[in-house]
Amino acid sequence: MFDSIGWGEILVLIVAGLFILGPERLPEAAAWMARSVRKVREFATGAREQLREEMGPEFDQLRKPLEDLRGLRNFDPKRVVTQHLFDGDADPLGLNSINGTNGSNGSPAIKPQSSVPQPEPLKPGERPPIDPDAT
Repeated sequence: MFDSIGWGEILVLIVAGLFILGPERLPEAAAWMARSVRKVREFATGAREQLREEMGPEFDQLRKPLEDLRGLRNFDPKRVVTQHLFDGDADPLGLNSINGTNGSNGSPAIKPQSSVPQPEPLKPGERPPIDPDAT
């Protein structure tokens, strides 16, 4: 609840409450505030449980997109782009296979054979094919 409020702000609120309410009414106001917050939490918990009982398994399906949105708080664009471009490859540039070793256990690096045929290189003066839909 107090994730964005620091101790300095809380101290300022207490001092302001002391000046506004006075020392005799401040403890009563703090106790009233604590009771109110507790009631609001109980109402929210009760409403959530009632929704869970009434909706059944659909409640979890409803919560999944919301939890995915919460995950965006820790969104790191650099990590996402790297993961997307290199498909989770730990060594996308092949730096671990320098000197003919794999890098992890010292065994010789094995180059995978590509099953996709490579296109022929262009002849001198030949123009590359153009895809009008891609431009």
